[in-house]
Amino acid sequence: MSTPFNAAAAAYSNASRLITQAAKPQTDQLASTGQGSDFAKFLTESVQGVVDAGKASDQMSLDLVNGKADIVDVVTAISQTEIAMETMVTIRDRVISAYEEIMRMPI
Repeated sequence: MSTPFNAAAAAYSNASRLITQAAKPQTDQLASTGQGSDFAKFLTESVQGVVDAGKASDQMSLDLVNGKADIVDVVTAISQTEIAMETMVTIRDRVISAYEEIMRMPI
């Protein structure tokens, strides 16, 4: 089973858009209509959590370079960011898989 290039590119584009929106909170279209606002809020908070973890690990790395942080703290922060990213990628992959399965269903 192979994923067409356009579908993969669209998935990465959507992930990039979600990360950009998380960095700059905006009113989500689903949230404004009241449909799916809980899921949209959860998704936004999850993506924001990954962004925050990345920023924290970046700051810890800079602090290490400046001699203000311990190497163990930096490795821990980077590991937490890596786990958060892997989780987000796994969820994305499962969503794409579910979408592909739905598209294969006969009408």
